[in-house]
Amino acid sequence: MVHVPESLPARMYLLAYDLKKHKMSKGGTQLGYVLRAAALTELYLDGRLGEERGKPVPGTPGEDPYGVLAQITESRPRSWQHWVRKDGKALAGKVRDELVRDGWIRVRTRRVMGLIPRQEIIVKDPRVVKSLWGGASSALRGRPVAHVHSYDAAAVALAAAGELKTVLPGPDRRRHKRRIEELTARTGPAAAAARKLVRQYNAAVASG
Repeated sequence: MVHVPESLPARMYLLAYDLKKHKMSKGGTQLGYVLRAAALTELYLDGRLGEERGKPVPGTPGEDPYGVLAQITESRPRSWQHWVRKDGKALAGKVRDELVRDGWIRVRTRRVMGLIPRQEIIVKDPRVVKSLWGGASSALRGRPVAHVHSYDAAAVALAAAGELKTVLPGPDRRRHKRRIEELTARTGPAAAAARKLVRQYNAAVASG
């Protein structure tokens, strides 16, 4: 049996890795949105976050591995989109470092044209990514939504929101639109907030 990371942000980071091209399929702003939404979703599914008037609120006390709950606790009520948008780059770095520390990936720095440093991510065991893909694929096509493991349902919802083609190519997102909506509803508000932000970001990029 292939072991996979326990945290949802770590799983989504690996799901954003393209095994064929040996690099991350998403980076920067969009990856940050996906990982922040994953951290919020993890807290929501575990009851550490609730919702009041369409905004996240602290729930049952518990672990806060990425400091997201502390941010929400110390702030006035703000929208899910605000918390998905906030500090995405910092969280991506934290998740990457966690995966390096725990032996899932390694990071190699190379210089483009001998000058510009660029980090390359190498997944140590491709079977881990394939196992995560398998869970997402099963959630998308398999048993009734109510019986799908919550993290597999969240993986589909977040991959659709972040337009991760490694998990859900465009044709699959369209073909399984109804199922994706059901899985998204099952996993809480953060994925839907991420979807809106990604669409806004793509529209802004397209308009120049």
